Amino acid sequence: MRRLALAAATLGMMAGAAPLGAAEAPMPRYAHIFVIIEENQGFDRIIGSPDAPNLTRLAGRYGLATQFYGEVHPSEGNYIALLGGDTFGIHDDDANFCRPGVKDLACEKSDRPDYVDHTVTAPSLMAQLEAKGLTWKGYFEDIPAPGSDAVRWPRLDKPVPGKPAELYAMKHNGFMNFRSVQDDPVRAAKIVGFDQLGRDLKAGSLPAYAHIVPNQCNEMHGLDEGPNIPADCRKGNLSGRIRRGDKVTADLVTRIMRSRIWKSRENSAIVVTFDEDHHPKDGAAQPQGCCASDPRSAANFGGGRIPTIVITNHGPRGLSDPTPYNHYSLLRTTEAAFGLSPFLGHAADEGAGVVAMTPLFASGK
Repeated sequence: MRRLALAAATLGMMAGAAPLGAAEAPMPRYAHIFVIIEENQGFDRIIGSPDAPNLTRLAGRYGLATQFYGEVHPSEGNYIALLGGDTFGIHDDDANFCRPGVKDLACEKSDRPDYVDHTVTAPSLMAQLEAKGLTWKGYFEDIPAPGSDAVRWPRLDKPVPGKPAELYAMKHNGFMNFRSVQDDPVRAAKIVGFDQLGRDLKAGSLPAYAHIVPNQCNEMHGLDEGPNIPADCRKGNLSGRIRRGDKVTADLVTRIMRSRIWKSRENSAIVVTFDEDHHPKDGAAQPQGCCASDPRSAANFGGGRIPTIVITNHGPRGLSDPTPYNHYSLLRTTEAAFGLSPFLGHAADEGAGVVAMTPLFASGK
């Protein structure tokens, strides 16, 4: 892959901020951005791995952010950061209705002194898109119904014949943490399953912003409780989980690229990213975050270096970009590409090095 010619200061900053005062290049306008999110794998487990040939191929052919980081461990806060520009203090996987002191099996950490309300009242990307007259949807494989408030499905105590338990997990659905979604049935109805994704692809009626999350067998997370778990979904089978997720993600990319919008003169992009790395035991010795991360904050100290691939219909080919980025950078990029303002939360934190991923989205048309 050819290297983008960047300033030497940026090239040397493997996990730091971009040079302060550096002007961002203009971001081309985009008609569609699709974000596909996989789970819990570090950069070196995917890029160049024989278990991930499809993602490695896409990274080589299109665009690869080589220094992209999550915000936090475990998952939930990263999904929220993508939509709101902050983790809002959440650094666990408890349910969206949890708040300090709540006694519920879905609120395991609620006795912690730094525990916060898991319903977020701050502005979101969804509200920004609507204010601009743009459409959005969240596509979640195996969600039991549009806008479902299920924490997990199927439940271990309420099994569905032939299906593993907990294919769908709310902790991977950041939309449901926002009060503006919880309280609005119209917005909640935009959080749908992969059956609707199939219909939208066939009809060419895809939204401007699509947020796509496979189930826990297909996103490389894996399962380890209950019957009917495929061998390549078991947590103990790392190679199988990565191979399965690699194939599923490549299939999703192919289906989007075969849709009529991809052949349009308008700009469209597919971003394949992860929530966090696999949190290795020696992770403390490695950079965990960049770009507005705070090592003193349990909710924003960094989620490790993760693969992020950008595929555009009119943009760069064979580009490897070493600029430090994170989910706040991707939110800023989405906002800039759709002409949304102001940038939300840490997406506006250019003083800490949060910049748009413009080199990977540059349009050649």
